[in-house]
Amino acid sequence: MMDYCEVCGREVETKIITRRESFNVCGEDIEVDVQVMVCAECGEELFNEELDSATLINAYNEYRRRHKLLLPEEIRKIREQYGLSQRSFAKLLNWGDKTIRRYENGAVQDRAHNSLLLFLREPENMRTYLTENEVALDEKQVAKLLDTVDKLEQDTYSRDGRLYFDSFFSRIPCEENGFKGFDYEKLCAMVLFFAHKSTGLLKTKLMKLLNYSDMIFYKENGISISGLKYAHLPYGPVPDNFDMILGKMAADHIAHIEVSYDGAYEYHQVVPECDVPEGVLSDEEIEVLTRIYEKFKNFGSAEISNYSHKETGYKATKTGQIISYAYAVDIDLN
Repeated sequence: MMDYCEVCGREVETKIITRRESFNVCGEDIEVDVQVMVCAECGEELFNEELDSATLINAYNEYRRRHKLLLPEEIRKIREQYGLSQRSFAKLLNWGDKTIRRYENGAVQDRAHNSLLLFLREPENMRTYLTENEVALDEKQVAKLLDTVDKLEQDTYSRDGRLYFDSFFSRIPCEENGFKGFDYEKLCAMVLFFAHKSTGLLKTKLMKLLNYSDMIFYKENGISISGLKYAHLPYGPVPDNFDMILGKMAADHIAHIEVSYDGAYEYHQVVPECDVPEGVLSDEEIEVLTRIYEKFKNFGSAEISNYSHKETGYKATKTGQIISYAYAVDIDLN
C-alpha cells in the first residue's frame, strides 16, 4: 500500500507493524496489541483512520471482557431477537431514548444496565419481565412481544432437542460410519426415496435397503451416503439408534410408522409425509439407491432379512456389535 510520508517527502511503500500500547478506558489502563502503519523506508508512523478506529474498539472490548460486560454486537443481538427498534427497546427498559443507540455504537454500559440486558437475553426471563413489571409499551406491542417470546422458546426447545439427538450420532468420519459424519438430511432423502418407490414398505425391509445402499456406495466410492452405523441384530443389520431416528422424522413430518395388525402379526409400515427433496442426493447416490431398489423390489421383509444374514460382515460379528464398512468389499448383489 502506498501513502505519503512527510519525512521522505513523497509517496512511499508502507508496512503494518504490531506493538503493545496502553489506553485509558473508564479510568483504567488497558494494554492491547496495536497495528500501526509505518513508512517502509524511514519507519515514520503514518496516520490510518481504519487502524486507529480498530485500536480503540479493541481497547474498549478488552475492558468489557475484563469486567464481563456485553459487547455492542451482543446488545444489538438481544434487541433484534425480540424484533424491537432501539427506541422501543429503551422504552421497554425505561431508559433514555438514545441509551441503546449509544451502547450499540460502542459506549460502555454501566453494570446495572448490563445485568438487566444479560437477564433479558433468555426469552423466559423476558416473559417474566413483561408480566411482573409495568412497561411503557402499549398493549399491542406487549402482545406482539409475547408472541415473539413464544416462538423463541419453541426454537430453544427445538435446538436443545437437536443437540440431544446429535449426541447419539458421530460427526467424526471413521470406518464404522463409512468415513462420513452422520448426515440426517441425506438419510431422510434415502428413506423418502424407498418409501415412495415401494408399496407398503415395512420398517424391517427399509433398514436392510438402507444398509445395502450405504455399503454398496462405500464399496464403490470409499464413503457411505448417510454416515449411519449398522449394528448386528437378530433380523439382520439395523441402523444404530434407528428408533430415535424414526421418532425425529415423525416429529419433523418427514415420515412416520403406521402400525397395523393381521391376526397375531404386527406390521410397521413406513409412511412418507413429503416428497424426496431435490438436490440432496447426488446422481451417483440415486443410481445406487435405484439399483438396490430393483434388486430387492420383490423381496418381503423376511426374505431380505434372511438374505442379509449371508453377508460376511453379519457372520463375522455378534449381536449388538457394529458392522464395519470394511466388509462391504465382500458384498456381491449379482
